[in-house]
Amino acid sequence: MILYSIVHKRILFLLLTFLVTSMAFSQLETSKWKAQIGLGVNHAFSDGFVDGFEAKSINFPTVNLGIQHMFSRQFGAKLDYGFNRISNESQTPEFKLNYSRINAQAVYDPTSKLRFLPAQMGVVTHAGPGYSFVKPLGVYADNDLSFFNVMAGFEVHYGVTQLMTIYSDVSYIYGFAKDFNPMATGYGAFNGNLLTVTLGVSFSLSGCYYCD
Repeated sequence: MILYSIVHKRILFLLLTFLVTSMAFSQLETSKWKAQIGLGVNHAFSDGFVDGFEAKSINFPTVNLGIQHMFSRQFGAKLDYGFNRISNESQTPEFKLNYSRINAQAVYDPTSKLRFLPAQMGVVTHAGPGYSFVKPLGVYADNDLSFFNVMAGFEVHYGVTQLMTIYSDVSYIYGFAKDFNPMATGYGAFNGNLLTVTLGVSFSLSGCYYCD
């Protein structure tokens, strides 16, 4: 539990430090750096729980923080952190847990090829590997887990200015966790897949959002 807390805090600290550093030196960068902040909900699939445990169909909150670098108008990469709270459905055993992840993803922006889109609209896809941290709360606090994941998502952007867009994102996170063994270690924990839906803001740290 102590190790989980230390690792979790260090990952968040490094990501926030990277964000602040990028903002501080953005005027010196010629590449396109962007930051993203999103808030939304999640759905945890039932096969990730021990029999008898079930999560709400829609859980709140989901929080995403990311730094994105576009190598060209269409191709880029990003590093992002996600936090998700999951709790039990009514009439099932009570539990709450925190599901956190960090992912390195490839980014593809096909907007320039989709000429039917309005000028202020854009779409972005992203996918890549990462690592998940699951921390049950309350009486199941010792049943924490960590495992590799891969995620993929689709974003729709609307340009507010040349430097900022509001966007919606739908992402699926597939976990590569083993089955709970022994069964008792799975009580109140989650080792399955997650669907997230968020709304957020994406803003440029180094010049025009639409420029090459």
